[in-house]
Amino acid sequence: MIKILVAEDDKDLNRFVCTCLRGGGYDVVPCADGAEALDAMETVKFDMILTDIMMPRMDGFELAESVRAIDKSIPIIFMTAKDDKPSKMLGFNIGIDDYIVKPFDMDVLMMKIGAILRRAKIETEKQLTVGNFTMNAEEHTASVNGEEIPLTVREFDLLFKLLSYPKKTFTRSALMEEFWDYDSSATSRTVDVYMVKLREKTAKCDGFEILTVHGLGYKAVLK
Repeated sequence: MIKILVAEDDKDLNRFVCTCLRGGGYDVVPCADGAEALDAMETVKFDMILTDIMMPRMDGFELAESVRAIDKSIPIIFMTAKDDKPSKMLGFNIGIDDYIVKPFDMDVLMMKIGAILRRAKIETEKQLTVGNFTMNAEEHTASVNGEEIPLTVREFDLLFKLLSYPKKTFTRSALMEEFWDYDSSATSRTVDVYMVKLREKTAKCDGFEILTVHGLGYKAVLK
């Protein structure tokens, strides 16, 4: 069972968040501040940390810095009343994965948790499975129903990116910047050509489809 640490000094909010998480099937350990959270991490292996920023003894920034010093990959979400840009920038510079401002919708937090845990699992296992389609990032292979399909390195990387963030729209310019870098011959039309090829090669996949978001770019949608 996935274990989540919740560091929050507001007892009522802490209890509410923990109750909702347990209802969602997670194993939860509540802590009153960052110092208590670090102590808990010495004996328990957590899959995610949810933490407030403003807490006694050790605040969320200090906690995140301490965690990142010993674990570069565990997902961290700030849930805080601090809605200012400097706090958000500091948090992301430290290495947190997301930031949600109080008062927040618990359903939104649950969706964020699910999405981040899914990406963390992909990153850890280096493998992504959607329906009858599997991608192995370590081996750079892709298969449908166990039968390998030929993808170029760039096609593989593009598709792995889209499927790692389902429903997220990636603009053509963002894709060009990440996957074509400084290739001066690449244009937005180049991205379109690659997407046509990917659709053809994954036509037998039953778990997703690549959609065009008119005027913007592309996204993968799970069926």
